[in-house]
Amino acid sequence: MKKKILVGGSLRDAADRVVTAWRRAQRGGKRAAQDNVTFVSWSALAAVMTDRRYEMLRYLRRHPTPGIRALARALGRDYKRVYAGVRALAAVGLIESVDGLLRADYDQIQTSIAVKDAAA
Repeated sequence: MKKKILVGGSLRDAADRVVTAWRRAQRGGKRAAQDNVTFVSWSALAAVMTDRRYEMLRYLRRHPTPGIRALARALGRDYKRVYAGVRALAAVGLIESVDGLLRADYDQIQTSIAVKDAAA
């Protein structure tokens, strides 16, 4: 499975993607489910996706973990830092808790960064 991260654009762009998918579904159109996360700016993405958090996602992809304390031990990191990282990544949908395990159940993250102005 893929997770797509979109950076930039506007709330209107995100709403248009939802409306397009909704209309396609109403017409009976088939399309694979999409899992998108949208950030309003590059700095918003950079504040969430740090090198350490990326390491955490890679670990959880291979080894679903029963909690933050176990994850901190496995990574050899401070509990408070791991807790903050898990909270930040979970808030944007990059980490989920499923059946009592912290997970990152996707194979890749694709990022699209808008360079044009949102009004253009």
